[in-house]
Amino acid sequence: MRSKLFVPGTRPELFAKALDSAADGICLDLEDAVSEARKDEARDTVRQLLAGADVAATRKTLIVRVNAMDTPHFERDVAAVALPGVHLINLPKPQSAAHVRAAAEAVEKAERAHGVVAPIGLLLNIEAPAALRMAAELALAHPRVKGLQLGLGDLFEPLGIARRAPQAIQQAMFAMRMAAGEAGLYAYDSAFADIRDAEGFRAEAMLSRNLGFLGKTCIHPSQVAIANEVFRPTDEEIAHALKVVDAAREADAKGVGAYVVDGKMIDIPFVIRARDIVESARGLGLLPG
Repeated sequence: MRSKLFVPGTRPELFAKALDSAADGICLDLEDAVSEARKDEARDTVRQLLAGADVAATRKTLIVRVNAMDTPHFERDVAAVALPGVHLINLPKPQSAAHVRAAAEAVEKAERAHGVVAPIGLLLNIEAPAALRMAAELALAHPRVKGLQLGLGDLFEPLGIARRAPQAIQQAMFAMRMAAGEAGLYAYDSAFADIRDAEGFRAEAMLSRNLGFLGKTCIHPSQVAIANEVFRPTDEEIAHALKVVDAAREADAKGVGAYVVDGKMIDIPFVIRARDIVESARGLGLLPG
């Protein structure tokens, strides 16, 4: 999921466009993009979309961002949107491992009520200092957790940290990536609010990509193509990865533990990375199956 496009739950006129877009995933938002007075409306509108034929036919990753667990909306949100075809519930502001486990139980209860067969995962927003500090604990709280998503606006603004400060961004990204890595999960990048600054979006996406993030959140369709480009393996990366995978196969047959490919010493960590690149390229249709 190189790109995930946010769509407010109160904007049904945008649903079809989002489903037809080049985004790998769409996130139907019931939280920040919806005013308090329209929460019920948004929930019903999203539920109707998820039960429809357009969603059943899509191949995109489908995500719903619900309201936080300390609001009166959380349980109703989950009960309404934990439907067949939904891949992830995006949980904002988790405060503890117990919070995460309670959210997983709520999703499981809703799944039973709706006859959902494929378990719905949790994508946890890391958007508070405490959440960043205990990010690995949150990630390991329940098997339904599939990834961590950074929320730089919520994390920085209340603390007076400049949203575009490179040092702060890199440190937050690195800390969360290490936590996700400890749990064996993916890390997903934050939204970038200045939709006019395409180069700023690209630079932040490149930073997160170089730190091992899976993709970036998009709040406008114009950001999707950039995210898809940045998080696509380059032709050079694919070619080198194929060489490494072939060399690893030959080395295994000969019982060799380390070897050289294109002048670089290769051992197990590099082979793992090469295999991930090849798998990603195949998933994007850049290589034969």
